[in-house]
Amino acid sequence: MGDRITGEKVGRSSFFRTARKRAIEYLKSPARLNRLIDRATQKIYHRQGPFSEILESLQASFRLLRAYAGGRYREIPTASLISIVASIIYFVMPVDMIPDFILGLGLIDDAALLGWVLSSVKSDIDHFIAWERDQAETDDPESIADDATRED
Repeated sequence: MGDRITGEKVGRSSFFRTARKRAIEYLKSPARLNRLIDRATQKIYHRQGPFSEILESLQASFRLLRAYAGGRYREIPTASLISIVASIIYFVMPVDMIPDFILGLGLIDDAALLGWVLSSVKSDIDHFIAWERDQAETDDPESIADDATRED
């Protein structure tokens, strides 16, 4: 394996093209999208090592997709949404450019692709994180009590 594996290279693979086509179907079904996130969460939980650099962004993307599936968050370009879902589909596929069962190598392509996609949609994820923070502040009982006190 003389060629270096990059996210961009994996992104041009037939496996990722297939995942992109499937992503559109996942986006039409909130239940199916949530099951995909559950599978990815389980997989990342057991194999954090190669994903440590992108773990925070990956977890944020899982929350973003759950909020999207629940209809709570829609402020993301469709192309970014499809890329995120496709990269997660690719991640959970056991047989892809480098099959996951190949010890020591099987997750390199997954990590490279996820890192590449997440960096390309970083501003969208950052926007979601800001929205999420605003939602937490809005839902915070103390801030609601403070607001009620100010009105008196």
